[in-house]
Amino acid sequence: MQVFKFGGASVKDAKGVKNVANVLQKVGYQDTLIVISAMGKTTNAIEVVIDNYFNNKSELQSSLQDVKKYHNEILLELFDNERHPVFQKTSELFDELKSFFDRNKSPDYNFVYDQTIGFGELVSTVIVSHYLNEIGLSNHWIDARDFIKTDNYYRRANINWEGTQEQISANFDKKRLNITQGFIGSDANNFMTTLGREGSDYTAAIFAYCLNAESVTIWKDVPGVLNADPRYFENAQLLNQISYSEAIELAFYGASVIHPKTLQPLQAKEIPLFVKSFVNPEQLGTMVGRGKKIEPNIPCFIVKKGQVLISLSSLDFSYIVEENISEIFSLLHLYKMKVDVIQNSAISFSVCVDNIYNNLEKLLQHLKAKFKVTCYENVSLYTVRHYTNEAINDLEDGKNVLLKQLTQETVQMVTN
Repeated sequence: MQVFKFGGASVKDAKGVKNVANVLQKVGYQDTLIVISAMGKTTNAIEVVIDNYFNNKSELQSSLQDVKKYHNEILLELFDNERHPVFQKTSELFDELKSFFDRNKSPDYNFVYDQTIGFGELVSTVIVSHYLNEIGLSNHWIDARDFIKTDNYYRRANINWEGTQEQISANFDKKRLNITQGFIGSDANNFMTTLGREGSDYTAAIFAYCLNAESVTIWKDVPGVLNADPRYFENAQLLNQISYSEAIELAFYGASVIHPKTLQPLQAKEIPLFVKSFVNPEQLGTMVGRGKKIEPNIPCFIVKKGQVLISLSSLDFSYIVEENISEIFSLLHLYKMKVDVIQNSAISFSVCVDNIYNNLEKLLQHLKAKFKVTCYENVSLYTVRHYTNEAINDLEDGKNVLLKQLTQETVQMVTN
């Protein structure tokens, strides 16, 4: 088995869907599972729908209609006959989405988010599956919720590996070209769950692990894993190969090409990961595997924007000791803050966090009861792996550095 994953950029329009078929015809699709994300910016668009559901009911139907219209335009370009079953199937999915909003009684944003956001993946895969069948690439559409079993930690669910392995072993037909959704699963009560943003890569790795796949290929709009995000850094270069451990380091620090959770199951079974271009599918791209030294050996730059830097000191200038740090981390856990950097001295403690769940104000109120608190919102966290002095100097140029931390291989700095 091989597992292919196509992201939203690869299926953002009818031309993209046709190109997926072109990629499969060029590189082969025997014994293959294809994992597909929502089309284009659909996830963002459904987030607007969810926000309207909670905060602006008058715009709910309009925003939902915008999502449906976007997909209908793609359908009309792909299929000549409007009586094709794909139109009915996608319409039923949108009716199901609308029905949820009509009947839902839960006030829990995270629950509502997970019951609705995955419809982007469901619609996307239905369209691609029907199109491939239409042009002679026979395939089988499967519902990831039937296979990927999780707990009910909505918006960042944890995999039930035993349950997932059982479902895949018992119900997955390896003899067919299969198409399924990234990002989604289901809990013990069969409510939809999600694996975190960009979780489609993780879905591919989960299936690969449970199927003992030979390889996973992530198809991107870039040539492979680059040493920097070209949106933020000039002269980004292709990395021909990196090790699992190096890729995990890059992912941990926020490199957007590979999802942080994707690599662990692949490393456990030494399944190689390829990152390739869906624009030039026959190029080699990047290989991630066991014992692969980074090639070429150059600095790798990562930036995470929209972060929060919190600096704490004791009210009476006493030391920040283990008891204080333990309490701080308990609060960070309580308010679901993702910690990216920590730095402490005798009388201060700083932490850079990602305020995913919008609990910052609650956290700050709690911290102010025991500490002097300084908070910088909307800061940028830069990380450089395999840094050089020249790389650090270039990065610092023109920026106000609030925090800086160096280890043997990595430098991190927070700027505003």
